[in-house]
Amino acid sequence: MLKKVVILLTVFVAVASFVSAERKQEPLGSEENPIIWAFVPSGEMERVAAGAREVADLLYDKTGLYFETTVATEYAGVIEALASDPPEAHMASLATFAYVLAADRGVAEAALVSVRYGSPTYNGQIIVSADSGIRKVSGLKGKTFARPDPLSTSGWIIPMLTMRAAGIDPDRDLAEVVDAGSHDSVVAAVYNGDVDAGACYVGARSRIEEDHPDVMEKVVVIEVTEDIPNDGVQFVSSLPEDLCAKIVKALLEIVEKSYPITNFSVFSLLTFSRPSILFLTGDENDMLL
Repeated sequence: MLKKVVILLTVFVAVASFVSAERKQEPLGSEENPIIWAFVPSGEMERVAAGAREVADLLYDKTGLYFETTVATEYAGVIEALASDPPEAHMASLATFAYVLAADRGVAEAALVSVRYGSPTYNGQIIVSADSGIRKVSGLKGKTFARPDPLSTSGWIIPMLTMRAAGIDPDRDLAEVVDAGSHDSVVAAVYNGDVDAGACYVGARSRIEEDHPDVMEKVVVIEVTEDIPNDGVQFVSSLPEDLCAKIVKALLEIVEKSYPITNFSVFSLLTFSRPSILFLTGDENDMLL
């Protein structure tokens, strides 16, 4: 009996391995082996996920390629997915610092950079509760602080450097650093009094204004960062050039024709400065920062 079980298990493993191998042999972009595009949300995960799926459907209509979109909870996970062998993600929409880390590891190459309101840059900001008594960055000592993600450029990396320039060591001087998960959540944490302060991209407060009309009065800005290069679209370094070119061409056509993407307006308009650098234009509220 045991011998039969062992034989059956051996056959099962062999069949499973064969099926797995067959799937891997399917062309990338086929229904059986879709191109995986990884996102990290700046706001509501459901909104970004729905919009990403809409873009993927439009890409399929344009290219005949199948895409699987995923929304990760942190940048580090997306970078590891790009670095896997074989890759667990073939495309990503990373913020500036996260992309720099991925490029430094040789696992990602930028293809598109967002332009919003005619600018390829944006800004972060440090926010506090209006009644906190904090009026400048140096006043953050001993306070609790919310960030979207440890690798968020506008929500942590640049604000952290800003704090250091003001004499605040975030590791030593802040009472606690809370990972809120998104820029919307940072604003909500400050608004609700869960933390004393936080950092997010400029404009993030408007994301919760519909539910909290007084957010602009209750949550105030004490510092705006220097300009930061916008987010964009990156490909894993091993992706064939012809496939990258096909996807880029389709994305630009989608943007140029202003297809109605209800949940992901980052792909709403097109502009570019020179042939070697392509820019997408959209809504600051859909940035992946």
